Amino acid sequence: MKPLAASFRDPSGHIYSSDGRILRVVTPTGLDYFSRSHGLLRQMVAEGRLVDFSEVNAEGLDFEDNIGVVLEHPRLDLLSMPYEWSFSLLKAAALFHLDFHMDLLEQGFTLSDASAYNVQFVGVRPIFIDHLSIRPYSEGEFWTGHRQFCEQFLNPLLLRSYFDIAHNAWYRGNLEGIPLSDFSRLLPWHRRLSWRVLSNIVLPAHFQKRTQSERDVPVDLSSRSLPKAGLLAMLRQLRAWIGSLNPANQTATTWANYAATATYDSEEMAAKKRFVKKFIGEADGGTVIDLGCNTGDYSVAALEAGASSVVGFDFDQQTLDIAYQRALTSGLNFLPLFLDARNPSPAQGWREAERDAFSTRFKADTVLALAFEHHLAIAHNVPIDQVVHWITKLAPRAIIEFVPKSDPTVQKMLALREDIFASYSEDAFVAALNQVGSIVGREVVSATGRTIYALQAR
Repeated sequence: MKPLAASFRDPSGHIYSSDGRILRVVTPTGLDYFSRSHGLLRQMVAEGRLVDFSEVNAEGLDFEDNIGVVLEHPRLDLLSMPYEWSFSLLKAAALFHLDFHMDLLEQGFTLSDASAYNVQFVGVRPIFIDHLSIRPYSEGEFWTGHRQFCEQFLNPLLLRSYFDIAHNAWYRGNLEGIPLSDFSRLLPWHRRLSWRVLSNIVLPAHFQKRTQSERDVPVDLSSRSLPKAGLLAMLRQLRAWIGSLNPANQTATTWANYAATATYDSEEMAAKKRFVKKFIGEADGGTVIDLGCNTGDYSVAALEAGASSVVGFDFDQQTLDIAYQRALTSGLNFLPLFLDARNPSPAQGWREAERDAFSTRFKADTVLALAFEHHLAIAHNVPIDQVVHWITKLAPRAIIEFVPKSDPTVQKMLALREDIFASYSEDAFVAALNQVGSIVGREVVSATGRTIYALQAR
């Protein structure tokens, strides 16, 4: 067996996937730290903050690594990336990471890094997944993960909080987050004079630039000392700062107000929810992907009908933040993520395999695509058959809404452009559905002709 493509950086252990099992080999290099932290790891698992693990017999398992011990982990339903998180999810992950680190320090342990990729979500509840980054703390040591934390958590949050710019595209383009040197140059002088900005961004960026110069010798941190109390104070200050951050623009977007301004009346929305609930219930629940989830109305309907979990996708940042708060407040197994459906996350990173593509990571039993297809077909010129094929590859069952040209929303989309969509019709839509599966349900849900189809894929 070969390690997963993303599992190559840590000499203390690697992750393998075999026959649906997730296995972690702890090498002899990492065995001492793992043994010393074992009791703490079990405590964190019991508290729901660390992915569970059990030691298994390595007999008959052919690994590339030298084996100290082999652990097996439960397979998470999905893996999301920080560049798919909303502001709210990234903030929750940052606060979780700081709290986790502080609690480790109180018990004599620390984290060897501060990677955002070590945090995943179960619903909107963050959970830590890298057992081998937890190691014993040495009194006086510096926080070597400070720069990484700032680039992968703090800077992306400040980008939205200071400039009203979402972090997703920049983060995806630079998988290690937003570099200190780049973000420091964006800051106006009045921001730079803040002690928090100066100490966490501007000065570290300056020192980083100096150490990269051939004329300067890098600072030897082994000769310096930072008492644990000082490190804890540093983490607490960061936590208070991040906890106070909010997006710069609080004016509701069109999509954040969609539930109140949509062309549906209450009876039409109720009809859509009944259709969703009936189909999900007849399918015995399962996992659901909700494309264009908005604030989560139909994701919630799917959960009420028996879905075990829902992952929603939307392009609008404010709707994602509202959906996050809804899931958090109501304790829903619903994770709203950012997606530009025209440009889903690709396979990328080292050897183009370090971070898996959207289509590899996100599969479900049912996909919902309500008031979605026309945004690709009309707004972005994607042929209707390609839209249908892309949606139905995500799950063997689908509920897809067709929005005709006569609908007011489509008319607005066509108002300032030429209608070049001669092939956009319900007949063409139905033909595309029949190419990939069998239509098992149909209902007109609006006076303007919007129609929902239920599909069972072949």
